[in-house]
Amino acid sequence: MRFVKGHGTENDFVILPDFDGTLELTPETVARLCDRRAGIGADGVLRAVRTKAMGVEADAEWFMDYRNADGSIAEMCGNGARVFARYLVDAGLAAPGEWNVATRAGLRGVTLGPSGDVTVDMGPPQVLGLGEASIAGDVFQGRRVSVGNPHLACAVDGPVTALDLSRAPGFDTAVFPDGVNVEFYRTIGERHVEMRVYERGSGETRSCGTGTVAVAAAAAAEADDSSDLAWSKGEWTVDVPGGRVTVILDGETSLLRGPAVLVAEGETRPGWL
Repeated sequence: MRFVKGHGTENDFVILPDFDGTLELTPETVARLCDRRAGIGADGVLRAVRTKAMGVEADAEWFMDYRNADGSIAEMCGNGARVFARYLVDAGLAAPGEWNVATRAGLRGVTLGPSGDVTVDMGPPQVLGLGEASIAGDVFQGRRVSVGNPHLACAVDGPVTALDLSRAPGFDTAVFPDGVNVEFYRTIGERHVEMRVYERGSGETRSCGTGTVAVAAAAAAEADDSSDLAWSKGEWTVDVPGGRVTVILDGETSLLRGPAVLVAEGETRPGWL
């Protein structure tokens, strides 16, 4: 199996070229690939498939089939979309410029040059109301946000580095029957926040693209003191353990801009999987 390894602010992925959709990608295979001790190691897998091979009608040549590290299927991944786009350009499968990527959350427009940062149109985030998460008995209030996948963004008063995310935070499974990505964020400046995230199916990761958008939307709603206001205009700086990204809320959509780095490529050994 051919693969490329890449990351966006240290949220890392195994990219599998499967242009005609012939690869049987089971949850067990994904989990083995993502295993950091016995496999290649990653937060998830990005399978590159031509949209027509997926049987999807969309104004996009390529479909990003994203899987969490435990093999479960996810709707969307913002950092993954940047890495996916960088891979397509680097491999000569797409030209630098602006074009769409098809995902389970719908089309996502990407903008990139031959090198440098990649910008993804993440769509309008939806602030759905209040919620709460818990860590070791401590309860944190937050906002439920959809960025094509579910998030619970919780504001904290102290440094996010003080939180214990070695295990999944508690949440209301009746509200999130399919699980949820839980973010904890602190405002450290004007439209500037720091955050950590525990992703469903992957555990704590160094970054989460959709999570940074969810946090910016939640922080904007908090600043406006209204959970009814999905988001307001502005450019937000979001610091994550793996680096920094920019989230732009322009009143119509949200844009995520940040690095996408390809670090290795190769083949799995015959018989290993």
